Amino acid sequence: MFLTNGIFTSESVAAGHPDKVCDQISDAILDAFLALDPQARVACETFAADQKIIVAGEFRTQNAAHFECIKSQAESIVRRTLHAVGYTHEDVDINPDKCEIEIRFNHQSPQIASGVDQDTGDLGAGDQGLMFGYATDESKGLMPLAWSLSNELLVIGTDLKKQPNCPLRADAKAQVSVRYYNGLPVAVETVVLSWQHTSEVSIESLRTYLEREVVDVVIPLSLRSPHFRLFINPAGAWTIGGPKGDTGLTGRKIIVDTYGGSCPHGGGAFSGKDPSKVDRSGAYMARYVAKHVVASGLAKKCTVQISYAIGYAQPISVSLDLHGTGAVHESLIEQAMLQIFDFTPRGIINELNLLRPIYQNTASLGHFGHWRDPGIYLWEATPHIAKLLQAVREKVGNL
Repeated sequence: MFLTNGIFTSESVAAGHPDKVCDQISDAILDAFLALDPQARVACETFAADQKIIVAGEFRTQNAAHFECIKSQAESIVRRTLHAVGYTHEDVDINPDKCEIEIRFNHQSPQIASGVDQDTGDLGAGDQGLMFGYATDESKGLMPLAWSLSNELLVIGTDLKKQPNCPLRADAKAQVSVRYYNGLPVAVETVVLSWQHTSEVSIESLRTYLEREVVDVVIPLSLRSPHFRLFINPAGAWTIGGPKGDTGLTGRKIIVDTYGGSCPHGGGAFSGKDPSKVDRSGAYMARYVAKHVVASGLAKKCTVQISYAIGYAQPISVSLDLHGTGAVHESLIEQAMLQIFDFTPRGIINELNLLRPIYQNTASLGHFGHWRDPGIYLWEATPHIAKLLQAVREKVGNL
């Protein structure tokens, strides 16, 4: 959704949100497989409810012993992840040491395997589908402003949680509404911040604390509308969170993971999937290309769409939309984009070095933006700006 005039809202959730915990567990399992076998095929889902975690999926490794090794380690991986998130006790979230964990690992279907790993040596797409990538000059990291601010609220609060006697617990949600005028963000209209807390703190004290230590740090007066509204824990006390307060499921926060609703979404989740699954790698590539376009100054906003058919290496379609902000006609940039970037699954994996165990950290604070180190998460790097500009200049010169 692209606003010219009006209010746009995005939300984010903390690492202790039950859906995000499930994402982190699924990606921790993925990382464990990739550490042993970079060519492993992984499709891992996690479900959390009260004091039970279920981890299930389909896997393939070159060495059968690797499958058995990770299966045997899966329970300890889950417990480590729950501890790292900050869960503590069955009365308020989940007990990492005592909760019930069920592991259901299966082998990848040979029919899917034969379509992906082809006799020719090509790597076919692991599924059909469509992916979007987006970049905008609204904020550092070239991400939408409302999404960036809502994540920043969680970053500040999570850092506070590490301090002694902090009243904050692991689960939290943030929401920011930004007013646009003539296509530009001009003010923050509303902030909603809900944070799980200890029972010792009163709701009034908690609201004062979060306003002073979190909201005022992230949303200065200069950013606020004259009609600015703030809602902190609007439902009142929130002492029970995590899987004790709500069920969690891998892949249920796909808008939080991407651009906060600022651009279309193909519908595919990322976490728990190895990069042969273009739901993940294709979306990373689309972001990579869109960021190149905006970082090079060729546009202020850019959306890239890619689509695939399962088992085919070449994408079915690649398109680009500059939303009227392009420095040159978008057809010229699209031609240059197709000339420079390889959109096949193998080309994406090689370009972005995706066979490394780097994924667990992407499962909180989104997969894109300035919280992702471009030296590690290469889809946030922009090494081909000079090539892209040169290719566009050649296209313009040939008109």
